[in-house]
Amino acid sequence: MTKYVKPTAQGLYNPANEHDACGVGFIAHIKGDRSHLIVEQGLRILDNLTHRGATGFDPLLGDGAGILVQIPDNFLRIISDLGFDLPLAGEYGVGMVFLPQDDTNRSKIQEILEEFTAAEGQEVLGWRDVPVDNSGISQTARDVEPVIRQLFIRRGTNCQTVQDFERKLFVIRKQAEHRVSSEIDVGAGGFYLSSMSARTIVYKGMLLASQVGDYYLDLTDSAFTSSLALVHQRFSTNTFPSWELAHPFRMIGHNGEFNTLRGNINWMRARQQALFSPVVGEDLDKLWPLIDEIQSDSACFDNALELLVLGGYSVAQAMMLLIPEAWSGNALMSHDRKNFFEYHAPVMEPWDGPAAVAFTDGIQIGATLDRNGLRPARYVVTKDDLVIMASEVGVLPVQEKNVAHKWRLEPGKMLLIDTKQGRIIGDEEIKETLIFERDYGELLRESKIALSDLPVASGQRLYRNAEALLDLQQSFGFTQEDIKFVLMPMGESGQEGTGSMGNDSPLAILSDKNKSLYNYFKQLFAQVTNPPVDPIREELVMSLISYVGPKPNLLGVDYKTVVKRLELSQPILNHDEYDVLVDISEATNGAFDSEVIDITFPQASGSGGLEQALSAICDQAESAVQNGKSILILSDNLVDPVRVAIPALLATSGVHHHLVRLGLRTKTGLVVNTGSARETHHFALLAGYGAEAIHPWLAMETLASVSDELKQDAASAQKNYVKAIGKGLNKVMSKMGISTYQSYCGAQIFEAIGLNTDFIDRFFTGTSSNVEGIGIKEIAMESINEHVRAFSEKDPTLIDSLDAGGEYAFRVRGEAHMWTPDSIATLQRATRTNEYSTYKEYAALINQQSRRHMTLRGLFEINPLGESISIEEVEPWTEIVKRFATGAMSLGSISTEAHTTLAIAMNRIGGKSNTGEGGEDPGRFQPVATKTSTKKVLGSVVITDVELEEGDTLRSKIKQVASGRFGVTAEYLANADQIQIKVAQGAKPGEGGQLPGHKVSQYIAKLRFSVPGVGLISPPPHHDIYSIEDLAQLIHDLKNANPKATISVKLVSEIGVGTVAAGVSKAKSDHVVIAGYDGGTGASPLSSIKHAGAPWELGLSETQQTLVLNQLRGRIIVQVDGQMKTGRDVIVGALLGADEFGFATAPLVVEGCIMMRKCHLNTCPVGIATQDPVLREKFSGKPEHVINYFHFVAQEIREIMASMGVRSLNEIIGRSDLLDTRRGVDHWKAKGLDFSKIFYRPDMPQEVARRHLEEQDHGLEKGLDNSLIDQTKQALADQVPVQIESKLQNSNRSVGAMLSNQVANRYGHAGLPDETITVNFEGTAGQSFGVFLARGITFNLKGDANDYVGKGLSGGRIVIYPSEDFGGASSQNIVVGNTVLYGAVEGEVYFSGVAGERFAVRNSGATAVVEGVGDHCCEYMTGGTVVVLGDTGRNFAAGMSGGIAYVYDPKENFELRCNPSMVDVERLLPMDQQASENLHCDKYDEELLKHLVSEHHKRTGSLVAEKILAEWDLVRSKFVKVFPHEYRRALTELAQRNKSEREAA
Repeated sequence: MTKYVKPTAQGLYNPANEHDACGVGFIAHIKGDRSHLIVEQGLRILDNLTHRGATGFDPLLGDGAGILVQIPDNFLRIISDLGFDLPLAGEYGVGMVFLPQDDTNRSKIQEILEEFTAAEGQEVLGWRDVPVDNSGISQTARDVEPVIRQLFIRRGTNCQTVQDFERKLFVIRKQAEHRVSSEIDVGAGGFYLSSMSARTIVYKGMLLASQVGDYYLDLTDSAFTSSLALVHQRFSTNTFPSWELAHPFRMIGHNGEFNTLRGNINWMRARQQALFSPVVGEDLDKLWPLIDEIQSDSACFDNALELLVLGGYSVAQAMMLLIPEAWSGNALMSHDRKNFFEYHAPVMEPWDGPAAVAFTDGIQIGATLDRNGLRPARYVVTKDDLVIMASEVGVLPVQEKNVAHKWRLEPGKMLLIDTKQGRIIGDEEIKETLIFERDYGELLRESKIALSDLPVASGQRLYRNAEALLDLQQSFGFTQEDIKFVLMPMGESGQEGTGSMGNDSPLAILSDKNKSLYNYFKQLFAQVTNPPVDPIREELVMSLISYVGPKPNLLGVDYKTVVKRLELSQPILNHDEYDVLVDISEATNGAFDSEVIDITFPQASGSGGLEQALSAICDQAESAVQNGKSILILSDNLVDPVRVAIPALLATSGVHHHLVRLGLRTKTGLVVNTGSARETHHFALLAGYGAEAIHPWLAMETLASVSDELKQDAASAQKNYVKAIGKGLNKVMSKMGISTYQSYCGAQIFEAIGLNTDFIDRFFTGTSSNVEGIGIKEIAMESINEHVRAFSEKDPTLIDSLDAGGEYAFRVRGEAHMWTPDSIATLQRATRTNEYSTYKEYAALINQQSRRHMTLRGLFEINPLGESISIEEVEPWTEIVKRFATGAMSLGSISTEAHTTLAIAMNRIGGKSNTGEGGEDPGRFQPVATKTSTKKVLGSVVITDVELEEGDTLRSKIKQVASGRFGVTAEYLANADQIQIKVAQGAKPGEGGQLPGHKVSQYIAKLRFSVPGVGLISPPPHHDIYSIEDLAQLIHDLKNANPKATISVKLVSEIGVGTVAAGVSKAKSDHVVIAGYDGGTGASPLSSIKHAGAPWELGLSETQQTLVLNQLRGRIIVQVDGQMKTGRDVIVGALLGADEFGFATAPLVVEGCIMMRKCHLNTCPVGIATQDPVLREKFSGKPEHVINYFHFVAQEIREIMASMGVRSLNEIIGRSDLLDTRRGVDHWKAKGLDFSKIFYRPDMPQEVARRHLEEQDHGLEKGLDNSLIDQTKQALADQVPVQIESKLQNSNRSVGAMLSNQVANRYGHAGLPDETITVNFEGTAGQSFGVFLARGITFNLKGDANDYVGKGLSGGRIVIYPSEDFGGASSQNIVVGNTVLYGAVEGEVYFSGVAGERFAVRNSGATAVVEGVGDHCCEYMTGGTVVVLGDTGRNFAAGMSGGIAYVYDPKENFELRCNPSMVDVERLLPMDQQASENLHCDKYDEELLKHLVSEHHKRTGSLVAEKILAEWDLVRSKFVKVFPHEYRRALTELAQRNKSEREAA
C-alpha cells in the first residue's frame, strides 16, 4: 500500500491557500482547583463539538483536535518511566515535541534542542516517550504520525522568575525551529513543538475529537490534573490536515479566520530593524523570522501573541492590541476608552477577520471576540465555580439549579478568568484597569497631529488649460468612459457608478490596447471560510483612519517618550492636504520631515529605463529613511513630453517591499502622488501594496475641468469624489472581511493575471500569479506607448478628445467585446429561424480568436483522444442538454416573461432553470394538465403571453437561497430539485445583490415579502455563513428541508477557490458551481464588474486538481459558468473538470437581449430586464428559441467529440492533458502566457475519481425529526391535533426541518391549522432549532438554544423559556444565540431571555417577543413585528424598510443605539391618541403591543412581561416604536388607495 505523503504545491494547488475554522471551548475552575475531572470535562466538550469539524475521504481522518492543560506536576512525579528527579513546579519546563519517524533525523533534532537549551543557560533533565495508542486512527494519519516525546528542562540561574524562564524557552524553541528548517529535511512525522512552557502543555494531533483521549494515554490517568482545559476541533477546507496544524497552539484556540494575514506578516517583518525590547533584550535578534509563513493564520497569530506577552504585555492587553474593539465609529464608547484605543492604534495594525479566540498563559484563561461579533461564543458560570465557554451552549450539560449565569461574548468584548486571584474579570474591569493606568487623553494631545488641523495655504488654485490637461490625461490612459462613468458620477453624487450585465472584454494581458498595470490585478474576496463585512449597514465597525509616518516600537511603548503620529481621517488627499504633506516639516515644527521622490523616467532611455529608474528610486528611498525622513512621497507629476510616468503601483510596491526586506518600512510613511489613480480599484491596489495616503492629482484636476457640467464648484466635486472613493475602499476592504484601512494597507489582497513570476517575486512579493505573462520590459513599453500617443504621435481622433474607451460597453474603435452587434444579431437569427448553419457562423465569431484574443480558453488547443468517429456514435443531444442549467436571474431583475420562458424551455429539454434570489410564485409549481398559456396560469402578472403544452411546468428546478432569503419558505424549498446557496456571484463577488426600488412592483414585493417601491439589498454576507462549519450547517438545514433535493454551493473563481471547494465537499454539498468573474448582473458597482474574481478556466482547473488530490472529486458534481457561449466552451469546461454547465447571458440574448446594459435602470427596450409593463409588451422570446440554442450548442459539442474520437462527455471530464497552448500566438503580450498549471493533472491512483461518481452521506437517518414524523403521522395525514414530548441536546440540529417538509409537501405554505402539532422539548437545542418551521407546528422548549433559531420561519410557533430550576433573571441571561429569525416570513416566537447579535435580520413577516438583544437587531427587516422587553445592542434597525419594532426603553437611551438612517423612533401613543390611518397589522400600537406582551407571559411565564402588564399604565410611555420611513409611505399609499376604492364604489 502506498504511504500517504502530504501534497506539496503543484499545478494550481497551493497549501498556502488552505483555510480552517472550527469549534473552540474551555472549562476552568475559577479558584484554580486542579482535578482530573476538568480534563475529562474538557474532552467531553471536545466530543460534543464533533459536528463542527469534518472528515475527508476517510471517515477516520480528522482535521485535527487537541487539548491544552496546565502541566500536571503531580502526575509527572509519580510516573515510573521518567528516569530523573523533577525540581519544584515552576522550576522546570516541558516541551511537547513532534519528531520525525527517521531515527537519524530524530537524533539530530534532539541534539539541536539540547544544544540551544545549554547555550541559553538552561539544563536538559531528560526526555520522555509520550505513551500513545494509534490503533483507532486513520492509516493516513498514521503514515505521517510523528514520534512524540517530551523534553524536560530545568530553569537556569539566569532566569529570576517563571516569566523569565518562559521567555528563554521561547528563545530556545525559535532558534531550534530555524536551525532545523534550514538544515534538515525532516520527512514523515516532521518536527514541531506543540508547546514548550513551565506552565502549560498541549496534547493534539491529526485526530477526531473523540480520539484525543483515546490516543494520548496520559489524559486518562486519574492523577493527570489541571484547573483549566482549552479544547479545539478543526475543520480544514481540505483533507491534508497536519499534526502540527491542529489546535490549540501554545496560547490560543481560534475559531475564525484572519483576513489580513499577508499584511500582518509583512508588517511584523518590517519591524525587525525598528524593534527593541528592554525585557527581551539581545535575545530579540534570535527570534527572527518570528513568523513562519508556511503555517495557518491561527499559528501566525499565536506567534505574534507570544511575542507581545513575552515582551512585557499582559495577555489581556496583548489581545486588545491584536484584536481591538471598533472604536472610531462607536458613539457609545467612553472618551477614556476611545483615547486608549486611539493611542495604541499606530502601535499595531489589527489582525482583522471573524474570530472567537480562547487564550491562556496557564494562569489566566479567557476569550475575546472580533469587533463585528462574527463567531459564536457562549458561556455558563456555575455555582460551584466553573466557567464553561464554547462555540455552542450545551457542550457540557450542567444541572439548571447549579447555573449562576448564562451569557455570550459580545462584539469586541473579552472574558477573563484569573485562577490565581480566583475570580472572573469582566470586560469593563479588564479595560478600565488598563485605561486608567495613564491619562491617555493627555498622551494623545501630546503625540497626535491631525492632518485636518494643520493650516493650508490660502488663495485661488490655478489649473492647467484644456490642451495641457488633455495631454496629461492621455499619457495616463484616461478615456471618455473614465470621465463619464467613473469620475463624473462620483463627483456629482459621492457614489461609485453602477453598471449591469457582465464583463465580456478581454483581460489586460490579452488586450491589443495599452493597459494600466492596475488592470493586471484582480481583487480577492471572502467566500465561505470567512464573511464579507456589510460596509453600509454595519458601518460602525469600518474605519478609514490612516497613520502616515513611523510606527511606534511595538515592544517599547514606555509612555514617557512622546512619539508623534500623523493621523488622517481617511487616506485620499485633496490638493491642500497634499501640499501640507510636502511641507510637513514646517507645518509640524520639525516633528515630521518628508522627501518627494520623482517616479518618472526619460522616454529616451527606452524600456530598460524603467528598471534603472526603479532601482534608483528604491536606493533614494532607503537613503532618505536612513537620513531620518519620516514621510516618503512618490510623485509622478513631473510627467512631460520627455518624461514617462513609472506605473505608480509598481513604484509603490517596489519601494514598500524594498524597505520591508531591509526592516526599515516602519521607520517611514509612504504617500503616493499620482495622475494614474482614478477609480476605486486603483486606490485599493495602492493601499494594498503599502500606500498610507494617496493624492490623485490628475483626477482632481479633471473633476475641476468638468465641474460646470456637474453644476458644482471644483471643491465640491472633489469633496464628493473623495467621499465616493472612501465608500468604494470600504466596499473593497469589506469584500475580504477587512474593517480597517490600517489592516488593509500592505495586506496584498489581490492576485495577478498575466504578469510573470520573476516580476511578481521582485516587486509584488507574496502575490500569486498562475499563468505567467509579461514582465518589466513589456510594462515599460505599455507606459511608453501611451506616453507617445499623448505627446508626440497623436492619432487624428485624439487631437482634441480622449480615446472612446469601450471597457464598459461596445464602442466602435474601442476595446474588443465578445458580445458585438454582429454576434448578437447572428445568434438571434439562428435561434429564431432554427438554422444550425447560422448558429455555426455565430460560433465561429466567438470561437475563432486567432486575431481577436478574448479569453484564456481561446488560446487553448483541443487534442483528440483517438481517431475521429461518426457523429452517430456520439451520445445524443437530448442527453447532453441535461447537463445544462440557466443562470440565477431573479424574477425582479428580469421580467416574468423572461423568467418563465427560460423555465419552460429548460423543463422541456430536461435541463434546469434557476429562480435566482427572488423567490417563485407557487402558481408555477405544478405541471399544467392541458394546453394553456402563462397568462391563464398566473393571471394578470403576465403581460406578454406564452403558449404552454400539456405537461409543461413553469417551476424552476433550482431554487436559490441567497443572503437576502427573499421568498425562501418551506414550500419554496419543497418544490426544488436542487437548492443552490449563492455564496458569491461572478459579476460582484463579495457583495450582496441589489434590486432598485423602481423594479420592486406589487407582485415582486409580494414574492419577496417586502414593501413595494423600496429597493432591496441582499447583505454581502449570508448571516448564517461566517465560516466553513456554518456553511455545513446551512447545507444540513436545506437538506433536511428537502431530503430529495441536491444541495449546491455557488462560488466564484479566485486564487484558492479549489481549497474552498474541497471544504464545500467536506461540508456535504452535493454540487458546487465555479463561476467566472465575468458573469452577468442586474446591478453592481462598476469596479466589481471589472476587477474582482478570475476567469473560470483558472478556478475550475484549481477546483478539479484540489478535489482530486483530496480524493473528494467523486462525491460532488462540479458545474462551471461565466460567459459560456458555444459548444467549444463546454468542451473546454469538461476537459478542465466540469460535469455540468451554466448559461445565463446567452439565453437572454436568445430571448431578445441586445446588451444595452440598462438592466439597473428598468428601461430594457426588449422587455427582459424590466418590470415596466409597457416595455414588457415588447418581449419577443419563446421557449422554442431557447431550446433551439441549447440544441445547437449540444450539436456543436457532438461534432467536436466526434472529431476527438469521444462517445460520451464522461470520457473527457477532467482530461486536461488533452489541452495544449495554441501554437503560433504572436501577440506581443499574450505570447508570454504559460497554461501548464491549468493543464496539470495530479498524479493519483487510477481508482481516485476524476468526475462525479458517488453520493454524499448527509446522515439524515440520525435526525430527531424521523422520530417526530413517526409520532405525528395522524396529524400530518388527517390534521388531528397531537402533542408529544422530547429531550434535546446540542447535537440535535435542524430540528423541525424534515417535519415541516412533510407539511409543505402536503399542504403548501398554508400548512396545518394552528397547534395541530405541538412538541414540548426539554434541554439545549442545537443550531437551527425550528428552521423553516411550517404553519400549524408549535415547538415549546424548556431550556435554551444555539444560533439560527427560527431561520426561515414559515408560519410555525417557537416558545423558549428557562427551566423552573434555573434561578437567574431571564432578562439577564441568554436563551437563544445569534442570527435568530434570519429570513423568517411568517409565524411567532416568544423567548423568555436575551438573544444574541442580529436578531430578526431580514425578518419579513414573523412576530417576535424577546427580553433583550445584541447588536444589529432588525437589520434589513422588511416586515413583521419585533418586541424587545429589555436592553438592545448597537445599530438597531440598520437597513430596516418594513415592519415595526417596539422597544421597552425605561433608561431613555435607545436612540443612541438605533441607526436612524431609514427609521423614525417615536414614543408609543395611547390608543385614544393614535390616528386610525397607517395602522400596523390593522391594530393600534398599544393594542397590538399589549396583546403580544400578554401572549409572551401566557406562553413563557415571563416575570418581565408580568411586571410590565401589572404596571401597564405607568410603563406604556416607556416603549418606543421604530417605524421605517418606507413602511410609513407604503401604509399611507395603501390607505389612500383603499379610500379611493371606497369612494369609487
